[in-house]
Amino acid sequence: MSYFNSLGLDKEPFSTSPDPEFFYRSLSHDTALKRLEIAIRLRRGLNLILGDVGTGKTTLLRTLLKDFRNEDNFVFHMILDAGYKSEFQFLFGLVKMFGITPEFKSTMDFKEALEKYLFQKGVDEGKTIILLIDEAQKISLENLEVLRTLLNYETNEYKLLQVVLMSQIELLPRIKRIRNFCDRIALKYTINHFDEAETKAMIQFRLKQAGCGGNIKLFTDGAMELIYQHTQGYPRRIAMLCHDALEAIVMHEKPFVDAGIINTLINQEINA
Repeated sequence: MSYFNSLGLDKEPFSTSPDPEFFYRSLSHDTALKRLEIAIRLRRGLNLILGDVGTGKTTLLRTLLKDFRNEDNFVFHMILDAGYKSEFQFLFGLVKMFGITPEFKSTMDFKEALEKYLFQKGVDEGKTIILLIDEAQKISLENLEVLRTLLNYETNEYKLLQVVLMSQIELLPRIKRIRNFCDRIALKYTINHFDEAETKAMIQFRLKQAGCGGNIKLFTDGAMELIYQHTQGYPRRIAMLCHDALEAIVMHEKPFVDAGIINTLINQEINA
């Protein structure tokens, strides 16, 4: 039996996998999602979402995909690792992802094929093509120039390619080195980590999503306060500490997580 079953839960509540069902929409995360949706629907072009490691950027992207899942006019493509080593490799990856078969295999051929594809889909078929790029801080300057070129493809009313860059803060200085790139950013937003109230709400939300009944309290208020103080409200760190805490109460046959258990786990982490 899995540890969460022994606690009366249906699922693992504190997995660090990017599951939209367990995505807690704090004010910051909800604002990012809503502004992204507006920008995509208006086909404004380039969108930049920034956040530190562990702030839930990847899960936000997966949630965005889920929110559009029943709308056939929106075609999403996602790059999980943007560390392409050359312009050729990046363009080849894009044409392959978009299902394009160019006649030749040069960077110019790829760009012409992408332009033709975007006009066909965006104008003739009325589709909105969205390219989601996770870990965008890995993009080279050369390939940021490629994106700038693709963002030049437009009608009088809208951009033919919608780009969402999900990145750590370190991307900003590199973007500023590319002429005419920053002024193409339609949306720039930074995701904040949770405050104490949001940390507690996230823990309770995830437990509820996992099947925890409203009359069951698996974390005391004191435990959640310590979790916030130690994790500083970073979602990934919260999930990892909460997982260890639930595992601890199963192993030691405790009814709930209290401050003492969290202190023990924190000390073990510090002394490891």
